[in-house]
Amino acid sequence: MTAAPAPGFLKNPDRRMDYRAAPERVRVYLHGEVIADSERAVALHEADYPVVHYIPREDVRTDLLERDSRSTYCPYKGTASYWTVRIGGQEREGAAWSYDTPYDEAVVIRRHIAFYPSRVDRIEID
Repeated sequence: MTAAPAPGFLKNPDRRMDYRAAPERVRVYLHGEVIADSERAVALHEADYPVVHYIPREDVRTDLLERDSRSTYCPYKGTASYWTVRIGGQEREGAAWSYDTPYDEAVVIRRHIAFYPSRVDRIEID
């Protein structure tokens, strides 16, 4: 038995969430600047959703991020916190999210940040 099992899996044990080390380099751009650059990202393959890349905080320009007050809950990963990106006198509210205390099954994304493709200029995977 795990210390903090995801209740979603208890109700839906056949749900698949595959976390894999991303073999590619992942870069996130906003206003012409690189705000994240990693060769250590974790790729989450979840159901029919597009792949999401979670980037270690050490590879993110956290000096450009400010945590906002919003949070959401996922019964498979836990509670997500959201981040506003401030750069060049502009901001993108809720452009990123993270799971600070994920459930055991998602612990691999602890201290990682993901970005919404629609709220940044682009996410390059190469």
